[in-house]
Amino acid sequence: MKTAIPIFKSWIPDWMVKIVLFSMTLPGIVIFFLPLANINAAAGYYGSEPADMQFAVALFYAGYVGFYSLERRFFTFLAAKEYFIIFTTLQMLACLVCYITKDVYILFPVRFIQGMLFASNVNISLSLMFTRLKSERAREIGFSVFFGTLLCALPFNNLVTAELIDSYNFNIVFKSAIFSFFPGLLFIITGMNSFRLHVKFPLYKLDWQSFVMYSAILSLIGYITIFGQEYYWLDDVRISGSVLAIIILLIISIFRQKSLKRPYINLRIFSYRNCKVGLVVLFVMYICRFASGITNSYFTGVLKFDPFYLSYMNVFNILGIIAGVIISAAMILQKKRIRNIWLLGFCLLFVFHVRMYYLFDIQADEFNYFLPLFLQGMGVGFIMVPTIVYIIASVPVSLGPSAAAAALAIRYFGYAVSIAIINYFELFRKSMHYNAFQDHLTKIDPMVKNFLHKQNTKLSTKGMLEGISSKASEKLLIKNLTMQTQIRFAMDYYEMMAIFLLIIMVLIAIFPYVNRTRVYLRSRRLSPA
Repeated sequence: MKTAIPIFKSWIPDWMVKIVLFSMTLPGIVIFFLPLANINAAAGYYGSEPADMQFAVALFYAGYVGFYSLERRFFTFLAAKEYFIIFTTLQMLACLVCYITKDVYILFPVRFIQGMLFASNVNISLSLMFTRLKSERAREIGFSVFFGTLLCALPFNNLVTAELIDSYNFNIVFKSAIFSFFPGLLFIITGMNSFRLHVKFPLYKLDWQSFVMYSAILSLIGYITIFGQEYYWLDDVRISGSVLAIIILLIISIFRQKSLKRPYINLRIFSYRNCKVGLVVLFVMYICRFASGITNSYFTGVLKFDPFYLSYMNVFNILGIIAGVIISAAMILQKKRIRNIWLLGFCLLFVFHVRMYYLFDIQADEFNYFLPLFLQGMGVGFIMVPTIVYIIASVPVSLGPSAAAAALAIRYFGYAVSIAIINYFELFRKSMHYNAFQDHLTKIDPMVKNFLHKQNTKLSTKGMLEGISSKASEKLLIKNLTMQTQIRFAMDYYEMMAIFLLIIMVLIAIFPYVNRTRVYLRSRRLSPA
C-alpha cells in the first residue's frame, strides 16, 4: 500500500514504515527515566544523592516540555530525513557524554538537551505516523500505543537494565542506549526519501525568549519540588529565590504571550471548559501514577527484594498498563462517556491504594502484590490516553498544538508535585514516626527487653561473644525501627491518596457537565503531546 506522501522507498511495505516510525521513539523513551531504573546505583556512580537523580529526570522532562512548541519551527525548516539524522546523531552524542562523565553538574545540562532532542523525535515520528493513519480508529490506536509505551517506560527500564546495572557500572545503560539508536538511524539513511511534510519556513523570528523563560520556570519548579523538603522550603534562600524567580518569569511570560501575534502557547485554550477539566484529571492521575515508587522502595528496603527480582514483579504493572490502554482505546472507539472511563480508572487506583495500605508489613509473600500492581497499571492505562485525546479534541484544530503543549506541561507538573508529596512523607513523616517510636521504646520496656534478649541469645548460640552480641542486638533493634518507620510513612501516604481519590471519584460522579460528555475526535488531526 502506497501513500500520497512517499516517505520511504517504494519497496518498503507500509506496515514496516509504521513500525520503524514508532520504534524510533523507543530509545528516547528508555533514556527518559533511566536514572530512576536503579536510583541508588545511579546516585552512587555519580557521587550524588538520590534527589539529584530525580532532578536529572526532571531536567529531561523540562527540556521535552519547554522545547515542544519551538521544535515545530525546526520541523518545518528542515527536510524530514536530514532532521531525523541530525537529532538522532546529537542524541547519541549526548548519551556518549552521559556514559563518559561522572560529574553530576555535567549530567544535568546534557539531560536537558536530551529532553529537547526527545521532543524532536516524538513530534516528527508521530506526525509522520499520523499521515499514514487515515481513519479516526487508526489515529486513536496509534495514540494509545505511543502513550501506553510511555507509561511502561519506568517498569520496563527496571526490567531491561536490572541485570546490566548489577553486573557493570551504572553508565553501561547509556552505552547500550547509544547502540539502540543505530538500527533506526541506518534504516532512515538507506530507506527514507528526501521530502517535506510542510513548505520550508525560514528560521527567522524564532521565539527563543519564550523558550528560555518557559524552560527556566519548568526547571525551577522541578528544583523546588525535589529539594524543597530537604532544604526546609522557604527557610532556605535557594528555594525562596527560586519561588521569586518563578513568579517574576511567570508574570512576564503571561503578558508576553497575550501580546504576541503567534504566542508560544495560546492561552485561549483555557477558555474551553473541557480542556480545563481534562487538564485537572490528567494532573491528578500523574500524582497517583508515581505512587509505585513507594511500593518499590518498600519491596527493596523492607522485604529485601533484589532489583532483578523487583523488575520481574513490575511485569504485572506493565501488563496492567497494556490491558488498561487497550480497553480504554476500545471504549473511546465505541464513544463511551468519558465519565465512565475516568470513574473506572480512578476506582482501580483507589482499590490499589487501599489494598496496599493493608499489605504493608515487615514480612510478606510476594504473590500478594501481583494483583495490586496489575490494578495500578490498569488504572493509569484507563485514564492516560482518553484524557489526552479529550484535551486535544476539546479545542479548535488551530489550538490543538497549544492544548497538546498544555497537556504535556501538566504531566510534568504532576510528576514534580508527586515527588514533592512523596519527599514530604518520606523526610518529614518518616522522621516524625521515628521520633515517636524512640519516645516510647526504652531499655526497660518489656517488649524491647524481650526483643534484645531473643536476639542476644540467638547471636550467642551462633558463636558471637557476649559484649559484641549485645551491641549487635541493639543495631538490629534500630534496623527494625527504621523498617517500621518506612512502613508507617508508606501507609500515611497511601491513606491520604485513597481519601484524595475517593473525593475525585465523587466529584466526577456528581459533576453534571462531565456526566454528559463523550470523547469526540471526528476527523481532526491529533497533535502529538
